[in-house]
Order: sequence, then C-alpha cells, then structure tokens
Amino acid sequence: MNKPRVLISDALSQTAVRIFEEAGVEVDFKPETGKDKDELHRIIGDYDGLAIRSATKVTEKIISAATKLKIVGRAGIGVDNVDIPAASRRGIIVMNTPFGNSITTAEHAVSLMMAVARQLPAADLSTQAGKWEKSKFMGVELTNKVLGLIGCGNIGSIVADRAKGLHMKVIAFDPFLSADRAAELQIEKVDLDGLFARADFISLHTPLTDKTRNIIDAAAIAKMKSGVRIINCARGGLVVEADLSDAIRSGKVAGAGFDVFEVEPAKDSQLFGLPNVVCTPHLGASTTEAQENVAIQVAEQMADYLINGAVSNALNMPSISAEEAPTLTPFVKLAEVLGSFAGQLTESPIKEVEILFDGHVAEMNTKALSSAALAGLLKPLVSDVNMVSAPVMMKERGVKLMESTRSKSGVFDGYMRLTVVSETQSRSVAGTVFSDGKPRFIQIKGINMEAEAGRYMLYTTNRDAPGIIGLLGMTLGRAGVNIANFHLGRDKQGGNAIALLYLDAPIPDDVLSVVGAQPEIEQAKALEFDV
Repeated sequence: MNKPRVLISDALSQTAVRIFEEAGVEVDFKPETGKDKDELHRIIGDYDGLAIRSATKVTEKIISAATKLKIVGRAGIGVDNVDIPAASRRGIIVMNTPFGNSITTAEHAVSLMMAVARQLPAADLSTQAGKWEKSKFMGVELTNKVLGLIGCGNIGSIVADRAKGLHMKVIAFDPFLSADRAAELQIEKVDLDGLFARADFISLHTPLTDKTRNIIDAAAIAKMKSGVRIINCARGGLVVEADLSDAIRSGKVAGAGFDVFEVEPAKDSQLFGLPNVVCTPHLGASTTEAQENVAIQVAEQMADYLINGAVSNALNMPSISAEEAPTLTPFVKLAEVLGSFAGQLTESPIKEVEILFDGHVAEMNTKALSSAALAGLLKPLVSDVNMVSAPVMMKERGVKLMESTRSKSGVFDGYMRLTVVSETQSRSVAGTVFSDGKPRFIQIKGINMEAEAGRYMLYTTNRDAPGIIGLLGMTLGRAGVNIANFHLGRDKQGGNAIALLYLDAPIPDDVLSVVGAQPEIEQAKALEFDV
C-alpha cells in the first residue's frame, strides 16, 4: 500500500516533517512553492495532503487541479487564503489549529498597548538620531487605566489576565461572555456603548463577521473618550482605517497600535506616518514557540486523518467516525441548523444551553450532535468555529451546557430540542430528520410546526390576528421580495403566532426594518442557513 503524500508549501518548523514521517506519511518540504502559484498548480495533483501557513493561496483553480487531495491543514487560525466552499464541493477537508498561537497574539497586543502608551518606536528613532527629545515623548501609565476588550474569548481572556497584572481595570463586550465567566476573570461585562464611553484603551479580539465588520467607525469613535488609544491584533476590517486616521489627526484618538489591516500586505495604509501610531506586519503569531506549536498540531492532525481517518479541528466536516457517518450526518446537519436558528435570534449574552435528545436520537453520538449545535449557535458571531472548538469557546465564556436523553415521547421516532437561555429570554427550537435526510423544524417557541430549513428565510412573531399573511405579502411584494413558500403556527386562537417565510434572496435591511416597524409584528428577523 502506498504511503499518503503531503506537500508542505510554506515555511513550517522541521518538526512537522519529522511528525509526518514517523506517522508513516511521505512528505515533501517545499516552502517556496506557496509563493509560486503556477508551480503549485503543476504539482498539487500528486498529493493527498497540503500543509500551509498564510502565503499559499488555495484557490478554486488550485483545488480543481488537486485530483488526489483529501485534506488541507492550516498551521494557524485564519483560513482566508483557502476557498473552503470549493474544497467542500470536492470533498476536501480543511483543518486549522485554533489554539496554537493564543498566548503569542495576546502578548503582542499588550506589547503594542505599552508601545503606544509610551511612544516607544518614535522615541527610539529620535534617540538613535541623536536628538534627545525628552519633553516630546510624554506618555501615560497603564496602571489604573480602563482597558476595554471587544471580544473576550481565548485570546481576549489572556489579555485580560495580563492587564490585571498591570493593575488595569478591565471591561469587556462579548455577546457570549456570561456574568459567571466575567466574575471568574475578575472583569466587568458591559455593552458596547458603555465600553466606548469608559475605556482609556480599546483592544479588539473578535473574528471578522458581518456583525463585527467596521465595528469601530466614525460613529463609534464619537462615543469614545477623548484621548483613547486603540489596539487591533485581531482582523483587518474591524476598524475603518480612514475614520481612525481622521480621529487621530483631530486629536480625538491619542494613538493606535495595529498588527492587521484592511488590505494586506499593507503597503499604503492611511494610518502610516500618523503621530503615535505603531504598525507591525501581522506579527501576532510570529514567535518561535507559536510557530512550533501550530506546526506540530497541524502535522499531528493531518497524519491522524491520513493514517487513521480521525478528523479534528475541521472547518467543513464534523468529527464523525466512518461507521456512524451514514446515520449520524443528517442529524449533525439538523443540530447545526437548530443552533444557527437560535444563534441568529439571540442578541444578549448566553447563560445556558440545554439539549434534549429524544427517541432513537438519544442512542446516537450525542457528543457530536451537541458540538454541532454549539458550532451552529456560535457561527453567526465566530465564522471559523467548528465542532471541536465550539465547546471550548462556550466553556471559556462560562456558558453552562446541559444535555439529557429520554425514550420516545411523542409522534416522532426521534428528535432534538435546543433551548438557549440568555440574560433576557429563553428560546427553544426542536427538529427532526425524515427519510429524505433533510432537517425540519417541528417546534418553535413551544408552537408546533413542520417546516424545512431554507437558505434565506424571514422569521416573524405576532399576536394571532386576521390579516398578518396579507400584511407580510403586501409589504414584501411592494419591495420586490419574492416569497417562495411559508409556514405558520400558533399556540391558540388569539395567542402567540409565528411565521417562517422562504425567500428567493436575502431580505434587504431596509425592507426588514419596514416589516419590523409594522404595529402588528412583534419581531422580524432575517435568517440564513447553509442548506
């Protein structure tokens, strides 16, 4: 039997080569290939696995030539350089190493914060030029200053710990940070506007999603204290660089430390050349220890899959054994859909997640189903979450997970019910899978309803009353939004009612606002599912 063959196309630690070889994997170490897309395209068809960092661009063209490729392993967190949908269509697993560089990135954020506070780079240049400008470089202390963290997951919590050691007051905005977890970290949980109003330093530690893109813009900066300093070691695109540039020039923002940029490589950013702006070329993960850690992890994960078939930290495939896949896979998709439904509707910090497995579903691999549900729940805020990292992220945020099983109790042979308890409400959704393998909602808010999950949907709640169907139809029709299908449900005549509308395309924000503003509609929410 031929050994599986892996190409390392970026600069990875030689330890990765040794791990592959000891596991029985043939490996070619060609770190120059990642920058030569023509050469990569020419040779990729010879390999079962591709181990990369950030230089290699795994495009649809590369994937189309990768006739043998089974797995792409990213030594690091971000997979912006991998066309995951194209890989998924070809059945190629994409893995990352989500926790290998957390400490390194957190330390870099703290380093930038110190450099900005004391204007260290400019002072160094001045001194080495023989100027000795002591009075020019008046800094500020970190002690007793308020640090506002936007995002308090794995990296953010490490920054909080280091900042506490510097005797800073730490406040954090994170929709998934529970009060218990905040107390454990000895930090204060706040809303975003409260953070803007109080923070002396703001450090971002959140992924780039539709909800977090441009989270700091001119309007946000206007809510901040004069003299605030902003640190970004997370993702480019979280901050509108043009707005920040204007704020620094006006003196509203006293300084900034940036390791990531809207466009990378960043060769012409509006932040360059501004006073007290410290910029580094995406060095958050650039330490010997971090690169060693992610290289070891990606090699171990890829070898384990190629030799044993085990899947871990996959971004586009659940961790399921080959034996149980035919039965379990449809229910994994159901779990993701139920989690996604709750995640898209939950807007306050989650305290508890309860998952009930009923009937024959209770006899399945419920751990995989729970992980899939949590991944779906986090997906609206954490785009690169997967079944392995989701439980860890929930635990870091202090969210309690309760699972229970019971024998068949209703008309369905088996189903799942997900209940999410946030600080403001409790939301429940249940679903099952029929013989066609498609996930179906069977109960929402305690209201029975049988409905498939669609790609683009509109969910509304209202008091049961005549005319709601016509109202929704006319409102969407006037805006040119086509309704492909719809399902309705109510708990009793004149009681609580819900509607699920299937749309041909995403509903525009302005149309959604019009629907939600109707006095008869209590809630209107746009939903999107990967089905």
